[in-house]
Amino acid sequence: MSAARDAVARVLRAHEPYPALVFDRRWNIVMTNRAVDPFFAHVAPDLLRPPVNLVRLGLDPRGLASLVVNLTDVRAVFRSRIARQLAAAPDAELLALYELLASDPEEAPGRTVESNVVLPMIVRVDGRELRLFSTITTFGTPMDITLDEIAIESYYPADEETPPTSRAPAVDRSGPATRAGPTSDGSAESSDSPEWRSISRGAGSTRRRADR
Repeated sequence: MSAARDAVARVLRAHEPYPALVFDRRWNIVMTNRAVDPFFAHVAPDLLRPPVNLVRLGLDPRGLASLVVNLTDVRAVFRSRIARQLAAAPDAELLALYELLASDPEEAPGRTVESNVVLPMIVRVDGRELRLFSTITTFGTPMDITLDEIAIESYYPADEETPPTSRAPAVDRSGPATRAGPTSDGSAESSDSPEWRSISRGAGSTRRRADR
């Protein structure tokens, strides 16, 4: 699992200064890079106690929901994603997330977002408005359950006006560049010795596969 962890950490570090995170099949956050930190700085500390679920964090007004300008669009995209997961393999935890996403009273019934449309997520943070789209990377030939159960979501600027969220260089060897999921006190754990959790952490996206 150390080799798997190190490989994922390199992918996250290489994506800086733009945000990227790793989540398991139930959307629990496993690792992030440093470019995610400015977003988490606006989240209530108790919401960062693990396990941190990306969907629940994104919908909580004390979490990321207050930062997302087009939250209704983002909800629709995530609902479509989870609906596809449920169609492939029914799961009680995923069903609970789907029902949470479907509970928005302001959203038109039956609203969907086409899966082939790259819909930017618009986030307002620290006085800046960021427009981001994402890709999801999965491992095409996983050798263990750790890689088989995770995906890496990498965010990119959707326009020239969206600045990097981290000014850290992409190849900074001076210190830890990635984080394991948030620790019990809400802080971020460095990747020098992360607790690699297998199954236990944008809106519109395209999907790619990374063969080992």
